Amino acid sequence: MDIGVGLPTTVPDLNGPRLLEWAREAERHGFSSLAVLDRLVYDNYESLIALAAAGAVTERIRLAATILIAPYRDSTAILAKQAATIDAISGGRLVLGVAAGGREDDYAATGASYADRGRRLDAMLAELRDIWSGGSGIGPEPVTSGGPTLLAGGHSPAAMRRAARHADGWIAGGSSVAGFGALAAQAGEIWAAEGRPGRPRTLSLAYASLGPEGQATAERYLRAYYAFIGPKAERAASGVLTTPEAVRQTVRDYAAAGCDELLLFPCSADPKQLTLLADAVF
Repeated sequence: MDIGVGLPTTVPDLNGPRLLEWAREAERHGFSSLAVLDRLVYDNYESLIALAAAGAVTERIRLAATILIAPYRDSTAILAKQAATIDAISGGRLVLGVAAGGREDDYAATGASYADRGRRLDAMLAELRDIWSGGSGIGPEPVTSGGPTLLAGGHSPAAMRRAARHADGWIAGGSSVAGFGALAAQAGEIWAAEGRPGRPRTLSLAYASLGPEGQATAERYLRAYYAFIGPKAERAASGVLTTPEAVRQTVRDYAAAGCDELLLFPCSADPKQLTLLADAVF
């Protein structure tokens, strides 16, 4: 199983130099991917621009949107061009994960419709593939034939069908390791029912915050970040991995459940977190 790490674009102690240092150090430590979360109505760095910056200072590590809330973006053509540009600049390292999202304020801020976001996302994915396949006149041509790797996220059958019909894999998002196996199995069944050979590439994520202040740092950040989901914010804060052994056990459990890549998201942009995480998992 691959082990990726989050680019800390949503944490309160990030700045430009730290983002670039984090990207360089994540690659040096041997993580498989740099991943970003996506929000609009929040004090965070924009996902695609952050990945482009990370790609400019790295050479090997994958650049992954996990996930991008695509339907509040009003132009599929512009999104296709942005993604293809990052892919071309980075030498084919972009992984574009998308989902419908659950924050109405993100949609209200752009004037995009919230109620039909799933249907529009299906149409966007088909259009992305068409644009990346050439003939539209919208370049640059992606490094990989047919465009960057696409992932679809979400726990509903509709989200899993979206992955099977349009994407190369499925991402579980914030599910626990206890529930991942059943969800991944369901995604695999829907994949087969849609006539796809083999099995989808599966990913999941977990929050980690190590060191003496790890628990307190995680609670402050996650309670604020997930405040929009009310009581569930406390569950997110209490589920963070705060010891090396908890990280190692979670890695073992996800690997046993058949996960292809686990993304460890930080709760602080302090580069020491990367060293602590690398020591725990590598």
